[in-house]
Amino acid sequence: MKPHAGTQVQLLQELQTSPEKGLSSDQAAQRLAQYGENKLNEKKKKTNFQRFLGQFKDVMIIILLIAAMISFVIACVEGDPMEFFEPVLILLIVALNAIMGMVQESKAEKALDALKNMSAPHARVLRDGEEKVIDASRLVPGDIIHLEAGDFIPADARLLKSISLKSEESALTGESVPTEKEADAVVEEKAGVGDRSNMVFSGCSITYGTATAVVTGTGMHTEMGKIAGLLEGESETQTPLQQKLAQLGKYLGLLALAACAVIFVVGLMNGIDVLDIFMTAVSLAVSAIPEGLPAIVTIVLAIGVQRMVKKNALIRRLPAVETWAAPRSSARIRPAPSPRTA
Repeated sequence: MKPHAGTQVQLLQELQTSPEKGLSSDQAAQRLAQYGENKLNEKKKKTNFQRFLGQFKDVMIIILLIAAMISFVIACVEGDPMEFFEPVLILLIVALNAIMGMVQESKAEKALDALKNMSAPHARVLRDGEEKVIDASRLVPGDIIHLEAGDFIPADARLLKSISLKSEESALTGESVPTEKEADAVVEEKAGVGDRSNMVFSGCSITYGTATAVVTGTGMHTEMGKIAGLLEGESETQTPLQQKLAQLGKYLGLLALAACAVIFVVGLMNGIDVLDIFMTAVSLAVSAIPEGLPAIVTIVLAIGVQRMVKKNALIRRLPAVETWAAPRSSARIRPAPSPRTA
């Protein structure tokens, strides 16, 4: 039986709980071991070394590394110490770009962890016949919780009692106005999430009224957890700027190869030594690569990140700052009461 269908008595019997006493401490401990903590699964965090290596996925960076390798080979063949300046400079630029990206991601991750610890929600729960305030992560199916205006809903729950209750569910259903809730409402088993007026959902909040409810789902077994489960399989997407830079890198790579081939063929036709014309063609091809472009882009994005921090917006990855930009004529980014992330 689905939690929103059937009667309250049937659901309470199925969950083996009492609306007057709630679960016992032993029952709660057993169910916590069975269902796990009331948290959404998180991807394994990257190490700083993994973040550093992740900065080299960009096509332009790969082309620069190839250019540095070719320049190094040319310098070794010609034996001129001054020829080593260019490959070393390219490697320094690429390393600087990677370090800046790694540092920004690391700082953002630490800030997010601090925010999570500061904003960890709590719940008023009935345990052993007494009302207690516990960490929301310790909730289990069958717990009796009390909710009132301003509360963050810690888990999916079926309403047992409600007084003028309204819940903000825009994060889950997209509804722009609070949804009215009624404990005695009769809901069909096939009803969608937005039509389950006798339920409240994790990740939403209470905007008006008070209620008593029994927890029916925690962690990944909530409606929000189902969405998180679908998102786990999604791969990271590129921002428009990353796509444009990747496209530019491909064009420059093809152009450099074409120029190298043309110069090499023309040189052979004019009787120039094969090694000399090859070195000349490769040198010209390498010089066509804009070594400073990745560094300039990274610096500009870093400046954008610092400006966004002043607007109370926390950027996890440097390229994401591009998607937050708004034309001055149409919109302004206003400071928010609490930090946001991208």
